[in-house]
Amino acid sequence: MRLTIVGCSGSFAGPASPASCYLLRAPWQGREFSLVLDLGNGSLGALQRHLELGELDAVALSHLHPDHCLDVTGLYVTRKYDPSGAQSEKLPVYGPAGTAERMAAAYEGIGPEGMTNEFDFRTIEDRVSFEAGPFRVTPLLVWHPVEAYGFRVECGDRVIAYSGDTDACAALAPLFQGADLVLADSAFVDGRDETAGIHMSGSRAAQAAVDAGGVRRLMLTHIPAWNDPEVCRAQAAAVWPGEVELAQPDATYQV
Repeated sequence: MRLTIVGCSGSFAGPASPASCYLLRAPWQGREFSLVLDLGNGSLGALQRHLELGELDAVALSHLHPDHCLDVTGLYVTRKYDPSGAQSEKLPVYGPAGTAERMAAAYEGIGPEGMTNEFDFRTIEDRVSFEAGPFRVTPLLVWHPVEAYGFRVECGDRVIAYSGDTDACAALAPLFQGADLVLADSAFVDGRDETAGIHMSGSRAAQAAVDAGGVRRLMLTHIPAWNDPEVCRAQAAAVWPGEVELAQPDATYQV
């Protein structure tokens, strides 16, 4: 499968990157299937550099903070009002309980049906896997101030593990174990950010990957614009035995 970093800025869109959005693509039934993990503010525009929005097959939202879900409202506009014609099929949108209501509330003046004519909202649950084309996605409940999930995505014999927003927690072991690539939240900086239960630092992300075992690649993401990414990388490198990668907007990786 291919991973494209559409947006990797933490907590808000930065000058060089939108907020969180990760595009996964793989062959399926004679064509390419496209799944987006998160659709944070600013990401819908950048996503169009990589595919036509009508080609998107599914969206999975890790949680309902704006930097991970708000551009679903713009996607709704494209599916309802495109002058070339509305999309005939509902787009599956997987998310925590209340996703449909939250998205409707973000769009002032929407009708009582909300976005349910355009999207097929499906509620995710801890450790209950779902199939999206060639991808098997397992959400794992992680440690954040709201209901939030990491996603373990399997395609054939390959695994990408996306932490979503979380502090270090027990769920990261089964989430990360044996993954070919771990995309890990690294919004915090050791020595500066000590509040528990929100985000990881580079060192905490690296330790979680080491503890999980079998992780082949570690990539730090969700780094806010006020962080120096090299500081985050250095703190992870003090723990991680291999190369520490930094997510780069618009970069595509083969996994």
